[in-house]
Amino acid sequence: MRSDVAQPVAAGIVTSLVGFASSFTVVLTGLAAVGATHAEAASGLLALCVTMGVVAIALGLRLRVPVSIAWSTPGAALLAAVGVPHGGWPAAVGAFLVAGGLTIVAGLWRPLGRLIAAIPAPLASAMLAGVLLPICEAPAHAAVEIPAQAAPVVATWALLGLVARRWAVPGALIAAAVATALGGGFHVPADGLGPHPQWTAPSFGLGALVGIALPLFIVTMASQNVTGMTVLASFGYRPPLRPILTATGVASVAAAPLGGHAVNVAAITAALSAGPDAHPDPGRRWIASVTGGVVYLALGLGAGLATALVASAPPVLVECVAGLALLAPLAGAVTSAVTAAGTRDAAIATLAVSASGIAALQISAPFWGLVAGLALLGLQRLRLPRAGADAGTPRDEQRVRVPR
Repeated sequence: MRSDVAQPVAAGIVTSLVGFASSFTVVLTGLAAVGATHAEAASGLLALCVTMGVVAIALGLRLRVPVSIAWSTPGAALLAAVGVPHGGWPAAVGAFLVAGGLTIVAGLWRPLGRLIAAIPAPLASAMLAGVLLPICEAPAHAAVEIPAQAAPVVATWALLGLVARRWAVPGALIAAAVATALGGGFHVPADGLGPHPQWTAPSFGLGALVGIALPLFIVTMASQNVTGMTVLASFGYRPPLRPILTATGVASVAAAPLGGHAVNVAAITAALSAGPDAHPDPGRRWIASVTGGVVYLALGLGAGLATALVASAPPVLVECVAGLALLAPLAGAVTSAVTAAGTRDAAIATLAVSASGIAALQISAPFWGLVAGLALLGLQRLRLPRAGADAGTPRDEQRVRVPR
């Protein structure tokens, strides 16, 4: 293989392997939390890998830009926080369909994009931080409940974080697999480890649509699509947003009946394919994203194995690995939420309510967190003309920006 091809191919392989190993436990935890069985969660993981691979290949070949595609890790964390909706797993699948449909609409109809852009970025980040916080507490719980198994996992993550940061979570996953094998063994499902798609007929209920579909759409747009496009822009790439949102939205809709929750632009691993490590020539880096798509197609075949590993491990150990994987996104979300002084109070209210785990009117906490934050921000704005605006209030407020 020529050197000008070998380098981006290697970068694409690393991007997909790191992306998969770093967060598939979060995806499976989220799907299980909203009612999926082990077979349905494995089907969802398979559907996500296949649709991500197809979209990455298609966009890379068409746009000649390293647009890496991923599942929504923050969206999966959201699912873990909201729990089983009224109507069970079929209602969750219906919410996935609606969230994917909203992504398509955002790509084709600009007013929806502008509506998302009107949500202050600190509040969107605070909602995400509130979703991530309970999951990120799992390593502490695991260290108390199963110290002999959790301690090596956390230690591996910490040590690799010092010397090879991108491999910290995959290393923790390997440590968890070893701890599981030593503690009770690996249990193979009765139907084997091969891919077994499971079709679920969706149902639609108000609680799931407002409590899952809407927050899933918002957190995916703000934390994945917008952030991923910003990462691409930082490396000099400004691809058109419309075909990207449309393609990922169609992929999300296609994956939903099989259990996939959301497909989007990669944010966490985007720099691995778009940066100079992928190739010195920016015009050759698209090969990395296309290669990553091919690797995801292959990784889909291992969805059954990944799910069997999670099913064999103690649940708190799986949550421990998921929590470690989400510590960096939590730090970023908290930083973004509290940086602007003018929205800090509203952001903290959003975070607190989103992390509370409450459910009112069959609608989960993240939605109410965003409502609480927007309400408090609105009250502050009403008060400012009478009390006198501080020099750092609405004028310094950042908003979610949707690139065009």
